[in-house]
Amino acid sequence: MSTELLSRPVPNTAVFVPELVYFEPDAMNYTKGKMIYEWAKQQGLEIHMTTSHNQIRDLPGETELEKYRIAKRTLVVGIRKTLKFDTSKPSAEYAIPIATGCMGHCHYCYLQTTLGAKPYIRIYVNIDDILGAAQKYIDERVPEITRFEAACTSDPVGLEHISGSLKQLIEFMGQQEHGRLRFVTKYHHVEPLLDAKHNKHTRFRFSVNADYVIKNFEPGTSKFHERIEAAGKVAKAGYPLGFIIAPIIWHEGWEEGYATLLERLHQELPTEATIDLTFEMIQHRFTRTAKNVIEKRYPKTKLEMDEEKRKYKWGRWGQSKYVYPDEQANALREFITEQIFDKFPQAKIEYFT
Repeated sequence: MSTELLSRPVPNTAVFVPELVYFEPDAMNYTKGKMIYEWAKQQGLEIHMTTSHNQIRDLPGETELEKYRIAKRTLVVGIRKTLKFDTSKPSAEYAIPIATGCMGHCHYCYLQTTLGAKPYIRIYVNIDDILGAAQKYIDERVPEITRFEAACTSDPVGLEHISGSLKQLIEFMGQQEHGRLRFVTKYHHVEPLLDAKHNKHTRFRFSVNADYVIKNFEPGTSKFHERIEAAGKVAKAGYPLGFIIAPIIWHEGWEEGYATLLERLHQELPTEATIDLTFEMIQHRFTRTAKNVIEKRYPKTKLEMDEEKRKYKWGRWGQSKYVYPDEQANALREFITEQIFDKFPQAKIEYFT
């Protein structure tokens, strides 16, 4: 390999631009719908109309795998009709739905099964209705604080350059005495959010992991160094900061991998990023349904999903899942906890699950 090729800078992860865009007709009655339509026209994208954001049936592709990959490059703009929010334990009291679906290709993601045959990305334009529903949930729980998780069904940071919805949500929560917002991202495109009037009511979290996990299982997401640079920008903008280490994966050299992760965070984060810092830890888990879907969509994946090596555990809605046996789970939790407190003694670990 030539010296010129070796010295060539690695390009930054580009913002998401879909190949196909679908609009519900009623979405054009909303300012946000019109704005996204104009953006799509300026980008020269192929635009279609659809009766419902839940009924996209004519995606191109000869095989199911081709259809899946095209769906991940498809944006659907519609109206969120269901304004009853799901619970979101242990992260928050409720999940707040401003978008559904993600452009990333993380092999392990639970959206593989929860979105089923609808892996395309949906943005909801009736943001005022969604904020109004959030206000009712806040009012019902006064004087308690109500936390909302905005990244249960999507990565809203990766869509912000298209929708602008996350900034609206941040500024809405900034005005709430009893409302707080949380979201997590694997993308570094945070510039639209740095001047938001958040009033420290939003905890901005980044998903991080051992190098082995990011390289093998997180295609289509921002690189580790991009996420850390973005975390520094977010901290300088005054947001409370957090990191989610998820999924924690038992692999050859895992101790070195997670120790290196925490050391890099310690070395590269600015001082202001270490104030009021939180960590959340989630071990890798899968269901039988997820395993079947993942193996079809990523047939060459190195993701270990051997049911014989796992512990069987009941989950929400009676859905059983496979987690690590107690001995392995405890080893992961204890080692990473020790590394966190060694590097960030003032940090708070919110949970390990």
